[in-house]
Amino acid sequence: MKNTDKQKPQGRTRRWLGNLGVLLALAAGLAAWVMLPWPGVLAIVLLLGLWLPLTRAGRLALAAARIGLASLPQRWGASSVIVVGIAGVVGVLVAMLAMGEGFKATLDSTGSDDTAIILRGGSQAETNSVISREQIPLISSLPGIARGDDGQAAISPELSQVINLPTKADGTDANVQFRGVGPQAWAIRPQVKIIAGRRFGNGLRELVVGQGAQRQFRGLEVGRTLELANQDWTIVGIFASGDSHDSELWGDAQTVASTYDRSAYQSVTVKLAGNNGFAQAKAALADDPRLKLDVLTTHDYYAKQSEGLNKLISILGTVIGTIMAIGAVFGALNTMYAAVAARAREIATMRALGFSGLPVVMAVMLETMLLALAGGVLGAAVAWLVFNGYTVSTLGSNFSQVVFQFKVSPQLLWTGLKWALGIGLVGGLFPALRAARMPVTVALRGA
Repeated sequence: MKNTDKQKPQGRTRRWLGNLGVLLALAAGLAAWVMLPWPGVLAIVLLLGLWLPLTRAGRLALAAARIGLASLPQRWGASSVIVVGIAGVVGVLVAMLAMGEGFKATLDSTGSDDTAIILRGGSQAETNSVISREQIPLISSLPGIARGDDGQAAISPELSQVINLPTKADGTDANVQFRGVGPQAWAIRPQVKIIAGRRFGNGLRELVVGQGAQRQFRGLEVGRTLELANQDWTIVGIFASGDSHDSELWGDAQTVASTYDRSAYQSVTVKLAGNNGFAQAKAALADDPRLKLDVLTTHDYYAKQSEGLNKLISILGTVIGTIMAIGAVFGALNTMYAAVAARAREIATMRALGFSGLPVVMAVMLETMLLALAGGVLGAAVAWLVFNGYTVSTLGSNFSQVVFQFKVSPQLLWTGLKWALGIGLVGGLFPALRAARMPVTVALRGA
């Protein structure tokens, strides 16, 4: 009797450890599945496609799956739980990741390898950078910087001021970047085009507005007046750049500096001369002790600005997707357990007719995976139709709003489908094993 009492806790411990091992193995398998590239998935699909028609067990699995699929209309209400649940997971996951992808794409498209931005040494962004006016002539004389026909260096000393404007959505104030630029800014950034009105005049309290900012904030039409630092500024033009500059307001750097009592600049944007221009300018900055400055190509600078937020959005999207996926897995488990119980006599009859455990497992798995695939396609389609190209704004590295569009890329849709199939795999596995292990006599008697 004592031995029996000791064996019961040991048996429970072994079962608990066994279940934990199964869960860990499933988690590892799902992680590997989600990270599997498309050639690996294609190889698995091809192997399954060959196994089903070319082997006896595969043909039996197909026959059993046809029987299960034929009964779907009779239990469509329960099956729709799997489809809708997985569609919700995929839709939310893809939408969250599309937000990060769109923000990253906007900043990645900003700048180029032909231009560079110079900041104070150690500065990560313009907001914490200071470049004195005395350093501007030294920067102008650096090798590697392009020069115009007049021999003047193609540089634009710039400063950035965060201002508050009411949003069109609800009228609440949000931060907007007001950039003061030099006369060369237009030549250095040829992608910036005036689409309405004209450029601002040097030395005047005039400004031009990015088209993205105009879409998001009130009172930014040509001819309107903004009160900034207790002074009236007239909007004289709208520009388009197709990148993060679309979220900004531009004015003359000298006028902005006097308005906000600035005695220094925050950055200098330069046009590089030739393929070796960047290397030459970087080496010259390092060799001059008067210039404790860092230089990056504008493409690299803006790409780095997106890294932090993109990682945060990706992590947040994955966590939310995982939590929803767990709920979808339990929904699939309940539905498929109920389906197996309802089809107990049918499954028992197939077992009695010679269907082994493997075809029964594969039949249930195929049915669940097809429902999961339907849910994945539905969720991906909804995410693409609703969110692809949807315009929003979020806080950028300069504590100002960056206007960007959600980008539902084929890669994200593929990721969503893999999540859907992974949920279907877990949700169908245990009910499939139960169907295969169900004793024939018990199933026939219970039915």
